[in-house]
Amino acid sequence: MQPDSSPQERNGLSLTLQPELLARMPGAGSSNGPETGDDVRVPIGSSSGSASGRGATSRRVRTGSHGHSHSHAHSHSQEHESDSGESDLESGESSSSLSELRYLLRWLKKSLPFIVILSAKLVIQHALGLAVAVGLFTTFMYVNKSIQTQVFFHDRRRKLHCAWLLVFLTSSSLLVFYTFHTQSLYRCLIFANPTIDSQNFWEVLWSVGVTNFIVKFFFMGLKCLILLVPSPLMTYRQRGQWYMLTEETGQLYQVIAPVPLWFRYLVSYDEMETSVGLTLGILLALLYLIMKLLALYGLSGSLQKTLRTFFSSKLNGAPASPAQVREAGDICPICQADFKQPRVLVCQHIFCEECIAQWLNQERTCPLCRTVITDKVNKWKDGATSAYLQIY
Repeated sequence: MQPDSSPQERNGLSLTLQPELLARMPGAGSSNGPETGDDVRVPIGSSSGSASGRGATSRRVRTGSHGHSHSHAHSHSQEHESDSGESDLESGESSSSLSELRYLLRWLKKSLPFIVILSAKLVIQHALGLAVAVGLFTTFMYVNKSIQTQVFFHDRRRKLHCAWLLVFLTSSSLLVFYTFHTQSLYRCLIFANPTIDSQNFWEVLWSVGVTNFIVKFFFMGLKCLILLVPSPLMTYRQRGQWYMLTEETGQLYQVIAPVPLWFRYLVSYDEMETSVGLTLGILLALLYLIMKLLALYGLSGSLQKTLRTFFSSKLNGAPASPAQVREAGDICPICQADFKQPRVLVCQHIFCEECIAQWLNQERTCPLCRTVITDKVNKWKDGATSAYLQIY
């Protein structure tokens, strides 16, 4: 058994060396010390208790300071992580949008040749139809603008130009009917069915669109005829009433014209020769008729107001006396010329009858003081035609 260690050894550290290892150490053979068979212990001095206490205290201080710095570092790291998380989110969104944009560009790059080929194929197959559609639209825009310009000129309108517009509209309509004479599109004007496939949606839509433009051309031709009437036979106010009545009648006709085409298409909508298909077609046709009746009801109210305005003899203001005309300077503020049939308004401003009638076609107030003269604006008195395309 090993002897008890001394107090000095208990307070410090000791190394135990075996004899075999000691014998191998240099100088071990010449040692004069006693030879023992036991292990050799080499004591190592240790610090005193106070030193160990100070060491423990310093370790606690270092531990505390380390913990404090660690807590600060942890809080700063959390803030940095939150900021970096938000920035990562924003960068992620931007990167996803950029990736989607790149994907779209790549898709367009790959699909562009096919889209061009398909578009060219469609244009070649329907070149005639597209050319007719563009021609009808440009004809409508040109004639509509020209009619409004000639109406604005009053007595200075060019009758030769009005006659040219009438011939142009007539020739354009006849050319369309001649080009598509196999389809008998003229039958749509008398509420009859043309010779087209009533179950083909695109053919029905084509027939309805062409018929709508032809109806517009017909009533625009009537406005050209009104422009050709001499001024002594029809005053400007009467012309405005005729323009308005013509346009309202034309819109009513445009609503009714496509009814036979769409009714026939809806009834034969489903090609299944079953009771379910027939019932579905009848229900769709009835729903279409209900919608059409509601549209006609709204137009009938507008037509009634137009008829009341057409047959009424109410003029804007009252006739101006010669004294009032002289007081106004004998010059109309609108046309800057001598008064023609001067009218005095409720605000005591005097204008030519035709000038103030043209102004009140689009405004409700006096052109000088902005006093309200009428509670409504009478549309279409300027010769304009509605550009709305009635396709149902």
